[in-house]
Amino acid sequence: LPAGLSQWFPALEVLDVSGTGLTEMGTELLSLPCLHTLLAKNNRLGGPGSLPKGLGQAPLARSLRVLNLSGNRFSELPPALLQLRGLRSLSLGGNRLHGIPPDIQELQSLEFLYLGGNFITAIPPELAKLPSLRYLVLCDNKIQSIPPQLAQLHSLRSLSLHNNLLTYLPREILNLVHLDELSLRGNPLVVRFVRDLTYNPPSLQELAGRTVKTRNVPYAPSDLPESLVRYLSLASNCPNPKCGGVYFDSCVRQIKFVDFCGKYRLPLMHYLCSPECSSPFSSASQSSTSQSESDSEDEASVAAHRMQKVLLG
Repeated sequence: LPAGLSQWFPALEVLDVSGTGLTEMGTELLSLPCLHTLLAKNNRLGGPGSLPKGLGQAPLARSLRVLNLSGNRFSELPPALLQLRGLRSLSLGGNRLHGIPPDIQELQSLEFLYLGGNFITAIPPELAKLPSLRYLVLCDNKIQSIPPQLAQLHSLRSLSLHNNLLTYLPREILNLVHLDELSLRGNPLVVRFVRDLTYNPPSLQELAGRTVKTRNVPYAPSDLPESLVRYLSLASNCPNPKCGGVYFDSCVRQIKFVDFCGKYRLPLMHYLCSPECSSPFSSASQSSTSQSESDSEDEASVAAHRMQKVLLG
């Protein structure tokens, strides 16, 4: 960046240096107190020193709202960017990212996050702690599963996951009440019901924990070691409305298909507390099988109207 930039344009609000072959952005950025939009697409940024030191403490950290670094060479999300607490839009598409740092949760004002066209293999649960996120683009990566915690993104309206390695979705995705666009094309989504159950018997600790939680056995932090108090706080409720049980580490993984928009059938992953909760694959009668599948369909129909557009092909 040219020296003296802040002296020439002290009230600069928008700066576009895209396609200029930049390998680093200098300290001149730090003294632009009014800059709210910085576009630096299609450059050669990504090496050591690409971003100026002290970025998180500069006036820019408070003023910047939109940052676009797509089409560069970043192999990881620069820690300095996580200090831009006023950021509302962050684009790092077409870089070389292999992951998303858990500290992404620090960007509490973020509304738009574009990370398409990278090499990301997993989504950290901490991503769900962005209360204002409305648009999340993770297409063209190598993601194999979606953490159920993403259901906590209550403001999310658009989720782009096309061209990944997904074979199922977490059933909790039905809780994204404002989602009206879901893009899934180009994923190896399973095409028939998965009838193989994976279930490891619960440990004695889990059996005891289930008893404490389901029977509401009273206890105080002073009654138990800190590790057990923490363990009990991790109980997950069984989604089967006829069960009322809980589980910790031992559960049945089961994929069910549900209808969306009257056209598509999406594979959703369910986690049940035991094989007894999985009537379609147990020794239960055919009537109970039909009832369970019907419950799944009813569950989907409630959410179908929320997703106005589901892109699968």
